[in-house]
Amino acid sequence: MSRIGKKPVTIPSGVTVTLDGQTLTVKGPKGQLSWTLADEIEAKLEGSELTLSKREETTRAQAMWGLSRTLVNNMVTGVTSGYERTLELVGVGYRAAMKGNALSMQLGFSHEVDIAPPPGVTFATPKQTEIKISGIDKQVVGEIAAQIRRIRPPEPYKGKGVRYAGEKVRRKEGKKK
Repeated sequence: MSRIGKKPVTIPSGVTVTLDGQTLTVKGPKGQLSWTLADEIEAKLEGSELTLSKREETTRAQAMWGLSRTLVNNMVTGVTSGYERTLELVGVGYRAAMKGNALSMQLGFSHEVDIAPPPGVTFATPKQTEIKISGIDKQVVGEIAAQIRRIRPPEPYKGKGVRYAGEKVRRKEGKKK
């Protein structure tokens, strides 16, 4: 039995949820998101709560029940407050700057690395060594943060590279003479 799936999703004021067949649309002050529920899941909208239930007792229905509830809750949170990931640049000469709405980074390569934001995502550089990625879709924000980190992941000897804020990098001991 899914403990997550049983819990209803509370819909705050200012957010509207519409259910059209299996397609769920969430509109809020920050934007609009939609997602199609799996066929095994049934959604019921009662006042300011959305409850999800299984239509059949299968393993896939059990898995999709908790997943669907979490994704719908993330959509509601995204359109109300949004999501943000922070990346840090560690290394001599590593810095980031904005070129229009695109992100331009110097990461020790012979060239600059430019990244255009996907729709619904914005970049900000409060400091030269800090990148803030924000948007309403948690999956897209996390994916673009992972793509930026993948360009120059932190290396274990000096710790240089792009890392998430607060990420602990396991350090190795260098060669002994």
